[in-house]
Amino acid sequence: MNAVSHPELTKNQALVFGSLSQAGGPLTAYAILDQLRDSGFRAPLQVYRALDKLVEYGMVHRLESLNAFVACAHEGCTGHGAVAFAICEKCGDVREFSPDRAIALLKEWTETEGFRLTRTTIELRGICRQCSAAN
Repeated sequence: MNAVSHPELTKNQALVFGSLSQAGGPLTAYAILDQLRDSGFRAPLQVYRALDKLVEYGMVHRLESLNAFVACAHEGCTGHGAVAFAICEKCGDVREFSPDRAIALLKEWTETEGFRLTRTTIELRGICRQCSAAN
C-alpha cells in the first residue's frame, strides 16, 4: 500500500510512511524525526502521532524488541490477523511473514482459554541465511 492510495493520510502521516517505505529496514521514531526535520518536523510527538495512525491503518508495524517501526510488506495488511518478523541480529535485516499454522495454534489456545485476542505480533531473533553462510 502506498501513502497516495490511502485518502485519510495527513501530510505528516504520508511523510512518515514515505520515510519508512524508503528505509529498507526498521527506523526508530527519533531516526524518522531526524530525516524529516527539513519537512517541518520539530518534535517526537509529531512522529509518534503519525506512527500511531499508520499502525492503526495496518500500514506500519512496531517491532517491540527493537523499539522501532517498519512499513508493512503486504498490500492491504489489515487483511491478515497476525504478522511475524524474522530479525537478523547480525545484519539487522527484517523479514515480514504470516505464520498461518502457528497462528492457528495460538487461536485454538485463545478460544480454549477464553482469552480475547486483540493483536498478535511475533518476533523471531536469530541469524539470517546470508549471515550464517558468511561464517
